[in-house]
Amino acid sequence: MSLAGLFLIVFLLVHLSINLTLLRDDDGAWFSAAAGFMSKNYIIKVFEVVLMLGFLLHIIYGIIVQIQNWMARPVRYKIENLTSQTSFFSKFMIHTGIIVFIFLAIHFLNFYFVKFGIVAVPAGAKDKHDFYTMAMNLFQNKTYVILYVAFMLFLGFHLQHAFQSAFQTLGLNQNKYTPLIKIAGTLYSIVIAVGFSIIPILIYLYY
Repeated sequence: MSLAGLFLIVFLLVHLSINLTLLRDDDGAWFSAAAGFMSKNYIIKVFEVVLMLGFLLHIIYGIIVQIQNWMARPVRYKIENLTSQTSFFSKFMIHTGIIVFIFLAIHFLNFYFVKFGIVAVPAGAKDKHDFYTMAMNLFQNKTYVILYVAFMLFLGFHLQHAFQSAFQTLGLNQNKYTPLIKIAGTLYSIVIAVGFSIIPILIYLYY
């Protein structure tokens, strides 16, 4: 689960860097070029399969781990341990994970499934590869923008603990490294949540 999570952590940075090109005043030239490259390059197509497997592995193992935790303690304590070292974010990983999964399903319906013809091309888009128009239309919808930003906040909460947890699982939970990993995890989750959120906000306000 930790390896799949780290793989997705790297992917999110790549995805964010591509999405940020939506803010360029070039009628989507850079974004469309990047999307076109990813749609036609065979290496990227293989990467997409690996990515999907990464998502599935992460989700499946996440559910398994949560069930194991519930089975290990089927009855909750009457009084919570006030000195527990369990972080706020770790207590709600399954909940934020479910919310992120819901967003992922919506995201696939709006973009990924369109590419494969599973979902019809939305109005205004030239064809199933015109992701620039699809994104711009969605980000000019106030309700969608609000929901998107809310989902990104939950993604940030999920990543805040996931980042540290992944390294801990790999055996890097030591006094020397843990403080640095915690800082890096916090900075990473903020960059991802704010970075993805600012794109629809700016598009809605200025385009």
